[in-house]
Amino acid sequence: MEKKLSVRSFDSHLTRDEWEQIKRFPLVAVLENLRSAFNVGSIFRIADSALIEKVICCGITAHPPHKKLEKTSMGALPYVPVEYNINSVEAVQELKNSGYKIYSMETTNQSKVLWNVQFDTPCALVMGNEALGVSREILEISDEIIEIPMLGYKNSLNVSVAFGIAVYEIRKAFWETFPKESWIKKINDWPAYIQG
Repeated sequence: MEKKLSVRSFDSHLTRDEWEQIKRFPLVAVLENLRSAFNVGSIFRIADSALIEKVICCGITAHPPHKKLEKTSMGALPYVPVEYNINSVEAVQELKNSGYKIYSMETTNQSKVLWNVQFDTPCALVMGNEALGVSREILEISDEIIEIPMLGYKNSLNVSVAFGIAVYEIRKAFWETFPKESWIKKINDWPAYIQG
């Protein structure tokens, strides 16, 4: 028996005003000295997909407007609030002073496997430089240092891949309690032209 399968191949059809009224998940991404604008663009795309509060680009991290970000974000840039702070330690300390719990993604002797962490919100997720990782200054003021277990020969994942895994692990912890106003529409409400 053949099943009718509708595949979502469209972006949100909400107006910009409607979109801006959606409540965002209280997670801030802090990008510390990321070298690759392509990685940053991918992180913006993930930030949009998870509807996080905002992205703070620090130091040498590329930030909008930037041509390479446009390419890898696939049009997500206008839908993600963004700030720039040249000083990453200052940015993280400001978040901490405002009540955000700080989680830094790094492999250390004190790191916890991310799925063994009980996450709190509001929170910030710090992602470090592709070669050097998160700075020691930020690690020292972090509430938790989290890691994704590396089972292979290499010690790390691409920063945007690691960000995606961590963001959805954090979101999963609040899946039932956080409002899902961000869901575009239920399948029965999809435009008629994609229905089987």
